[in-house]
Amino acid sequence: MSNKPKILSLTDAAADRIRNYVAGSQKPVAGVRVGVKNAGCVGMEYTMEFVESADPADDLVEEKGAKLFIDPKAILFLLGATMDYRADKLSSGFVFDNPNQTGECGCGESVSITPASEALLESFDKPIRVS
Repeated sequence: MSNKPKILSLTDAAADRIRNYVAGSQKPVAGVRVGVKNAGCVGMEYTMEFVESADPADDLVEEKGAKLFIDPKAILFLLGATMDYRADKLSSGFVFDNPNQTGECGCGESVSITPASEALLESFDKPIRVS
């Protein structure tokens, strides 16, 4: 087993929540697509959506029984990140521990993310496609 980082890793809580979402979907779902988009007061937001069928351009991350499809435009922003699911008395949701994130807004809805460093790119098992 390699000690090299993955594009995106899942905590047990995140994998459980994704498996539950997929199992509870009203229509057949292959998994969840994760990406980023330009939005918010500091630049970007993480995105998630159900995937009915795989897009060949996506990178597939299968971990702990959950399937994540990574939008190719987001790969450089997500490299080495860990996705978690947290719930407390006031809120619940997916959160990202991302080494490429450089800041976030006060409400936590948008983030600043820089593309992965050259050193991080070189540490991956497989070549990273840059779109």
